[in-house]
Amino acid sequence: MEVGLLSAFLGGALALLSPCGALLLPGFFASTITSRAGLATHAVVFYLGLVLTLVPLGIGAGALGALLIGQRALLIAGTSVVLIVLGALHALGLGFDLSRMLPGFDRLQQRSTRGTGFARTFLLGAVGGIAGFCAGPILGAVLTLAVGQGSMLLAGLLLAVYGAGMVVPLIVLAAVWDRLGDRARARLRGREFTVLGRRLHTTTVLTGLVIIALGILFWTTNGLVTLPSLVPTSTLARWQANSAQLDGPLVQIAVIVVLGLLGLLWWWVRDRRRRRDAGPATITLTPGRRP
Repeated sequence: MEVGLLSAFLGGALALLSPCGALLLPGFFASTITSRAGLATHAVVFYLGLVLTLVPLGIGAGALGALLIGQRALLIAGTSVVLIVLGALHALGLGFDLSRMLPGFDRLQQRSTRGTGFARTFLLGAVGGIAGFCAGPILGAVLTLAVGQGSMLLAGLLLAVYGAGMVVPLIVLAAVWDRLGDRARARLRGREFTVLGRRLHTTTVLTGLVIIALGILFWTTNGLVTLPSLVPTSTLARWQANSAQLDGPLVQIAVIVVLGLLGLLWWWVRDRRRRRDAGPATITLTPGRRP
């Protein structure tokens, strides 16, 4: 399951950076430009919009997988084949827009282009999680992986992690966008190249190869069941034994206090640095007026 979560997170990040997903960035920046200090709050609102549309899709995919759980071999084979096909389509730039399948989505997309503030950020999240010709195969792959889980809870979690994969790089880019040079922005957008007369894009090819690899891995590990854990079992057992020492209420209170003090120290250092960079305040005198 760890690989599934990592794949969903990576898929969300690559969907955001895909040629179509990159069009979402100006809209998000426009809705937050008046309140840079509230960037984290806007990111949370944006994520809530993503969750509103993505998690129900994941739960529906998980319910479908639960109905087919009795035919596990067929479910794993079908999931693997669909993942490989979607990966190949995405690598070749043959995308599709899943939002066209949802009734009333066009009206919601039009509303997301109007307004300002938190309302627009929320609508951008609700639209951005599904819309996009380029990101269609990525979302389709994550939904296919959700079907393969055979659990509505795990499937919903998978789509929530996919949304987090879109939010984390988005908030980082929003915070540093003004400091990035033209070369760095060009690298983030990727570049086009031609193979056998067909124009491809570096981001879509990379994402497609990741989806294909996931499909092969899903097939060879019996739906990720036989895949070794990312953390060795002995290490997990040692962590669990050590964590038993932190069960005492005094230890937990001490940890909370220390974390709070570290947070205050970080804020104090940052505030002093900001004041130092701002320099001494200056007074502008206007003729005819007293300071």
